[in-house]
Amino acid sequence: MIRPDPATPEGAAVIDLYEQMNALNDHTGNWPGADTVDILGAWLDRFDFTGPVPRTRLVAGSVWVLRRQDRHVDEVTLWNDEDSALADLAGHVRSSWDNLLGDDGIPQHPPRNDREAVDLYYGADHARGDEHYSLYADTIGRLARTLPAPDGFRFPDEEVCAEVNSAAVFHPMAGLDDEGLPCIEIAGVLVFAYLDADMQAVRVSVHLDTPDGLLVHPGQTVPLHMEVDDSTVFSAGATPAPAAAGGWRQWPRRVRRWIQRTRR
Repeated sequence: MIRPDPATPEGAAVIDLYEQMNALNDHTGNWPGADTVDILGAWLDRFDFTGPVPRTRLVAGSVWVLRRQDRHVDEVTLWNDEDSALADLAGHVRSSWDNLLGDDGIPQHPPRNDREAVDLYYGADHARGDEHYSLYADTIGRLARTLPAPDGFRFPDEEVCAEVNSAAVFHPMAGLDDEGLPCIEIAGVLVFAYLDADMQAVRVSVHLDTPDGLLVHPGQTVPLHMEVDDSTVFSAGATPAPAAAGGWRQWPRRVRRWIQRTRR
């Protein structure tokens, strides 16, 4: 059964219609057609059925965009980082190095350093004759609904979030022989953060196998938003609360204050 939420404009409108129709029935003993049409007409006029669903652009990640052009190619590729994009571009440069031989200051073989090879080939203006390239970082956008989802899913409010956050549990490794990994458990979500010798990196892994029901969208997904420093690296299902517009900017400051406190 659908329960209208009075905290949303749509829910409040449905409740208002229900109360008007009840008042009409109490007054007349039924729902006279003319009166019902008047009530429904005025009620429907409160809605806009023609405009698009309001959405807000969120950053869901970042990417490096490489565009390489010449007489035969106009190619755009996306890369996770600048080094990977430069390595790909340097591969083209090395395969075309013969085009430079004979020019002043050009060595017989391309430099082993990718950036040096690219700079020698294209020059300071990123162009050589009819060949040129551009390389820049950009964000990946996601348009999130600014109204509640039509399936009725509502993420926990600020008070519930505070209660759940305060109940988070840290599970450390029991010792050097422990085959487990350190993780934080919050509302059934497990977040592992550890040093990975195989990957030669700090590794963060989020497991959503056992989330609390209050986090689970009817589509069996969990809204997830991930940041590294102040940059969003992944976002899926996150929808900013209208009342918190701009409030998310306070979160990085809170994190930085916590980091400073732990280092004292």
